[in-house]
Amino acid sequence: MTQIVRTLRSGQITIPAPFREELGISADSLLQMTVVGSELRIRPVSVVGVRPDPAWLKRLYDQFGRARKRLGTRSEKEINEVVDKAVAAVRAGHD
Repeated sequence: MTQIVRTLRSGQITIPAPFREELGISADSLLQMTVVGSELRIRPVSVVGVRPDPAWLKRLYDQFGRARKRLGTRSEKEINEVVDKAVAAVRAGHD
């Protein structure tokens, strides 16, 4: 089965209904995306043994909310640079 689709401005695409039905993709499905050569491959995946904790997301949001206030008027680029340095430091500590 083949079909041509158009990307939206933000890069989103719509998976045609017959494809979703054949693969059992629903609004709650998780999809794995892989670039293989010049192809984009998408397949549904399932997560086993994970129990969602709704309070986790709220705690995370609250934690970042305090950080957002401290950042003030810094640009997204500046913030990303600091985050990248912090991640690199943590990874270096695990080598």
